[in-house]
Amino acid sequence: MPLTAPTLMEVTRWRRKLHARPDISGEEHETAREVVDFLSPTRPDRVITGLGGTGVAVIYQGTEPGPTVAIRAELDALPIFETGTPPWRSTVAGKGHMCGHDGHMAILAAVGHALGNRRPRRGRAVLLFQPAEETGAGAAAMIGDGQFADARPDVTLSLHNMPGLPFGHVWLKEGTANCASQGLRIVLTGRTAHASLPHTGLSPAPAIADLVPALTALGGGSLETGDLTLATVTHVRIGEPTFGIAPGEGEIRVTLRTQTDAAMAAVRAAAEDCARAAAQRDGLTVLFEEHDVFRAAVNHPQAVALLRNALDAEGVPHSEGEAMRASEDFGRFADISASAMFFLGAGETHPAPHSPDYDFPDDLIPIGARIFLRAIHDLLD
Repeated sequence: MPLTAPTLMEVTRWRRKLHARPDISGEEHETAREVVDFLSPTRPDRVITGLGGTGVAVIYQGTEPGPTVAIRAELDALPIFETGTPPWRSTVAGKGHMCGHDGHMAILAAVGHALGNRRPRRGRAVLLFQPAEETGAGAAAMIGDGQFADARPDVTLSLHNMPGLPFGHVWLKEGTANCASQGLRIVLTGRTAHASLPHTGLSPAPAIADLVPALTALGGGSLETGDLTLATVTHVRIGEPTFGIAPGEGEIRVTLRTQTDAAMAAVRAAAEDCARAAAQRDGLTVLFEEHDVFRAAVNHPQAVALLRNALDAEGVPHSEGEAMRASEDFGRFADISASAMFFLGAGETHPAPHSPDYDFPDDLIPIGARIFLRAIHDLLD
């Protein structure tokens, strides 16, 4: 079913409305209501709300039995102050759609309007709007919600816009599409002392000074050889910002990144071993906290073949590309379905995701929608 110009205009206006009123991870209540309201005229056969907090599933049922294919987009924006100046710039200080999730939702909305006019012949098409992608918490919460059983897919597809890639060109590959990552907070505790008597305390400063290069040295490999490992120290703190107290506590925050989940387990263990050794040497206690845990997103051959056929049928140029160092909270869908994500070029000079002047290119909406619609109908018609 081709997308009409009036539909695309309506979807574009809606995308800009979402852009102006962003919700960050865990707070997507208004955005979720917008999704439900905007798609209600398409007469979906079922709408499930509150999935994993604020997630939404919009279901279009065929007339014959068949598989379920889900298309997934993200609801959340970022805690970034927007510096761009479009008329639809964020009206919420310190929050903005600087990653393009508003555009991803608009693509699904265009798909929903087409499905409202023409259901698949068999099976079900499900539009999934996932919360909390940016923190890595949303997919697990959504899939773990008891309601999700009623929308569980056999195939799950997704996309991400990709500045730096020629406009409208697609990268798609089997295997790892996005690296795994997690944040590790290491807290080292000793004993404070008067600054004139530092020898009477236990300072974490020597341990932290040694750990910064030791953790960084855990990195190695490359995307090309499939064994990239990164350990990026993102924050260091020792004691209090004062001159009279020798520090007795400090912390390091490090982001670990690998191409596989198995490699993540290994580098996490190595990072903890480094910290324990430094703590034991200096008589400190050590505590570990994990944050923002992202599984590797690994594309299934069946789902990749479905997307490649759709790209060819729609005349969208594509190549294999490479795995993304950045993480994406899509990997968990591989536990329940054949899943794949592709990257849709936003232009070689377009501002990068998470840049304060980023804005999703509206002309990508019909391209992304056409690809998904072709894949849906190839599988279900």
